[in-house]
Amino acid sequence: MARDTRISKIRNIGIMAHIDAGKTTLTERILYYTGKSHKMGEVHDGEAVMDWMPEEQERGITITSAVTTCHWLNQTINIIDTPGHVDFTIEVERSLRILDGAVAVFCAVGGVEPQSETVWHQADKYRVPRIAFINKLDRVGADFHGAVDQIREKLGAQPLILHLPWGREETFRGTIDLIRRQAVTWKDETLGADMEFQPIPEDLREEADRFREKILETLSDLDETLLERYLGGEPIEPEHLLPIIRQGTNELKIVPVFCGAALRNKGVQPLLDGIVHFLPNPMDIPPVSGLNPVTKEMETRAARDDEPFAGLAFKISRDQGRKLTYLRIYSGVLKVGQEVLSPLKNTRERVARILRMHANKRDRIEESRAGDIVALIGLKSAATGDTLTDPAHPIILEAIDIYEPVISLAVEPRSSGQQDRVVELLEKMAEEDPTFRFRFDDDSGQIVISGMGELHLEVLVHRLEREYNLAVNVGKPQVVYRETILQPVDLSEVFDRELGGAHHQAQVSLRLLPNARGAGNQFLNLVPEETGPRPTIEAIEAAVHESFTSGVLQGYPVVDVQVVLTEARTTESQFSEMAFRVAASLAFRNGCLKARPILLEPVMKLEIIVPDEFLGEVIGDLNSRRGKIEQITPRKKIQQVKATAPLSQLFGYSTALRSASQGRAIFTMHFSHYSPATSTPAGGTGKP
Repeated sequence: MARDTRISKIRNIGIMAHIDAGKTTLTERILYYTGKSHKMGEVHDGEAVMDWMPEEQERGITITSAVTTCHWLNQTINIIDTPGHVDFTIEVERSLRILDGAVAVFCAVGGVEPQSETVWHQADKYRVPRIAFINKLDRVGADFHGAVDQIREKLGAQPLILHLPWGREETFRGTIDLIRRQAVTWKDETLGADMEFQPIPEDLREEADRFREKILETLSDLDETLLERYLGGEPIEPEHLLPIIRQGTNELKIVPVFCGAALRNKGVQPLLDGIVHFLPNPMDIPPVSGLNPVTKEMETRAARDDEPFAGLAFKISRDQGRKLTYLRIYSGVLKVGQEVLSPLKNTRERVARILRMHANKRDRIEESRAGDIVALIGLKSAATGDTLTDPAHPIILEAIDIYEPVISLAVEPRSSGQQDRVVELLEKMAEEDPTFRFRFDDDSGQIVISGMGELHLEVLVHRLEREYNLAVNVGKPQVVYRETILQPVDLSEVFDRELGGAHHQAQVSLRLLPNARGAGNQFLNLVPEETGPRPTIEAIEAAVHESFTSGVLQGYPVVDVQVVLTEARTTESQFSEMAFRVAASLAFRNGCLKARPILLEPVMKLEIIVPDEFLGEVIGDLNSRRGKIEQITPRKKIQQVKATAPLSQLFGYSTALRSASQGRAIFTMHFSHYSPATSTPAGGTGKP
């Protein structure tokens, strides 16, 4: 029972939102009020605990997800503060993969912004229960109910308002707790650490009663006992409501909504209460399942110490030259010196140290248990998404989805003889960040780095200079294109040669079919088993998958193509897997040449907030960039423009937008889809 009690007192949560919604500021307040920090760090001063990287402090944004642990109401809360910028969305993806719950922060002025939608749907994918915090209610233009309506309309969620704002903009002074029926204010002289409770003001009582009725109506749909008491007019105390809210939240039926102004130290403690009361502990979520690589059967691991050890490596980073492997432990116990197995790589390594992290600071511990989030030292081969298990009870858990890069830069060291060092450092960065790739360009002899956006690559280049004292020259950004085909084609190729004293002969027939955009590549075998032995089919499939990596037009990856193997023949005396591989590669390449190959370019989705008087200039500039306006929504004295445009036309767009709006318009951009390129890219340095 003691073990169950320990696990039930753990909350593994993430703080997620659009850029500049106040995630890191909120996290700093949480750390201060829980006693983890003794001073509030401010993002605008570059002193936030969780934004410890120099690039984060200079830019005032979160770039890498930071892990910390604090305590509230006798519960342990492991927090991951995630980035809000779309270029670093992999940090959100891999954090949500291993978290049990999340706090979604929304700006009361901006409401549900583009990256808010992205991270919300990422959480939907992993079925992560959420509570919402409407922040910045002290800002001009704050609209609490408008933000709640957007959560309902844009995100398809069922918001359950638990706290109403008391005042707005410059008159915002506190919140109305609808569960306990009281007004809450925070003392400025103690930086919001002390709260005062008082009766609900007379002018807010009617609104508070109305929204409390909505709470009871919503929860009555979730619990029959409450419905009977509600219809019978019985008094309903907070203790009766809290378990029902918790159950509804964990079943993804409702999203409890809190509010405040984190920068003004208002509204944070009720949110902490909500994290403890409503978000799940590791025992509340279903046991994780995975494939046993030995038996090839699916198995589960429950959040218990007496289960076999299993964990997921969700992040790799380097600290003082040492590799840190961040691990979520789902089951069992992990001790210093213990041997762990990576079933995907079939490697065994010993854990040298176990660390409990607080941003970039750390405490050594001797063991960790189910439900913990820790960092390990001593694992050389672990990578993002790897499962680590007890060697006697292997299991492979669901991996983490990795995004494909859309933009490239050519880099070269300024000093001669530094090429090998550049490659060594880029390998380390690629190990830390799965969305970052690099390769050598055969035409130019340069190293080409690829990532999720201009800011992503800019930060990586600055890290080379700052962390490793290695200056590099950087070329112009290049778009990462793709290739596909437009029409089906059937093709047979024969490979027949004498090599190394042996005759190699094989005939392979392929049918190439265009797939729907975004459907991906597929390989289908229609050769009967008696005429196509398994090693032969596997060799052909491997050759086809290898051919997908380089197209026939400019060598970009081939996407959205279905390849059907219709025939594979040879004579017994001349059987050769190599011959089948070569014949398959030839059939694929020549088939692509006859199937009307085209280039695809990445198209970005833009959301622009612009004052009324500059709307015409902004739309005109978008039209000149081959942009398509999808929607224009008036919001008081500003306009919200949603549009799409090719990435190749958007380099330097932030500067152009500032010029067109006298610096008053802002925009966000993220990848939308690939579509046929209307112009041919010059050169080859944009290949991924």
